[in-house]
Amino acid sequence: MTWAIACRCRDAPGTLGRLAATIAAADANIRDVALTREGPDLVFLHFEIDDGPEPDAIVSRLGALEEVDLVERVPTQRTIFGKRVIVIGGGAQVAIVAQGAVNEADRHNIRGERISVDTIPLVGEQEIAAAVRAVRRLPRAVILVLAGSLMGGAITEAVREVRRHGILVISLHQAGSVVEAVDLVVADPIQAGVMAVMAVAGTARFDLARVRGRRF
Repeated sequence: MTWAIACRCRDAPGTLGRLAATIAAADANIRDVALTREGPDLVFLHFEIDDGPEPDAIVSRLGALEEVDLVERVPTQRTIFGKRVIVIGGGAQVAIVAQGAVNEADRHNIRGERISVDTIPLVGEQEIAAAVRAVRRLPRAVILVLAGSLMGGAITEAVREVRRHGILVISLHQAGSVVEAVDLVVADPIQAGVMAVMAVAGTARFDLARVRGRRF
């Protein structure tokens, strides 16, 4: 079971280490941690935890720490935001792919699925390649759509890297070598967004593996 807690803490050296050590001392495993700043002296730490004793016991231990102002159990990020579809590329194409993805995600989320869509319009081979590589470091990211008209070189190498780490990749039909490195090539940007969501939705009957390497 994975569960989560949020702690409002004093922003000081060693705070994160002491909270992590308290969780580890309870024989619980930290699966994910995120930090957001609330002010000049306070931060929020969100921990997602596997195993360990009853959550209330860890909440109590953390609440007893001097650095902690508030601690509470909260839903996990996957429970709230679910799987993430990432769209990277040119602004107009990103917007159209996102339109298809959001509309399709809405259909599945109504039926109990949780899928969110994140986009970033970018220009430049190195900038896009860096963003592609960063996708595998994003929590809950499961599929990437490349929305552009010319991608290759460093972007192609970055695509091969993230696919080796289990990220699915769809590309619009475009010039450049990237179309030879992705799982699927789709000409229509709205359909690319739709198919990206269908590929990861548990409520869809679409197996990307059965059409891998094809162009539509």
